[in-house]
Amino acid sequence: MRVLVVEDEIRLAANVAQALREGPGFAVDLAHDGEEALLVCSSHPYDLILLDLMIPRIDGGEVVRRLRAQQIHTPILVLTAKSETQSTIDLLNLGADDYMTKPFDLGELIARVRALIRRGKGTAQSVLTFGVLTLNTAEQTVTSGGELVDLSPTEYRILEYLLHRPRLIVSKRELLEHLYDFTWEHHSNVIEAHVSNLRRKLRLTTETIVLETFRGRGYRLAAPESVL
Repeated sequence: MRVLVVEDEIRLAANVAQALREGPGFAVDLAHDGEEALLVCSSHPYDLILLDLMIPRIDGGEVVRRLRAQQIHTPILVLTAKSETQSTIDLLNLGADDYMTKPFDLGELIARVRALIRRGKGTAQSVLTFGVLTLNTAEQTVTSGGELVDLSPTEYRILEYLLHRPRLIVSKRELLEHLYDFTWEHHSNVIEAHVSNLRRKLRLTTETIVLETFRGRGYRLAAPESVL
């Protein structure tokens, strides 16, 4: 998953980004003012936006208003000081999804982020299932027919993304944009290798789940209707 952190406090932004990268393994981009946030949101897809309320150039409230006016429905989690409660309520009315007051616990922040991403994708639970496959996003584990599947971090992230879109063809570019930050061009030549390894590991545990490749189009997680 790919998250945008909009925060003008450089050290806080770096700490939050590190926690999101090292904990759930998200790709994280940073923006330090509202104008920059709107610019990157117009050209890059995000699974969640973590937005400080008091940021320079364009404040958080105006960022939310403009994003929703542009029909960008990415979940937004607002970071705010306790003294800004009324402004936060106004911002929620504009279309933000949740908020946390500073200072906050990074563990709680990660839990909130995961919950909003699941809700944004229409999944209320932390467990994704498809046929005999079960992926637990909280524990970051994958089982096939009850048997644990040993995946690398990148293989896990690819499978998680595909499990949010079963039976749909997902392009290589879409995978890259949601799994990596702005340096994703450097990974474009290795995505096929990760998909190949993931396919091989799935074949070792089940014959009913198939990771298909459509040349020039992308990848699809499929299974016979009888096993769903």
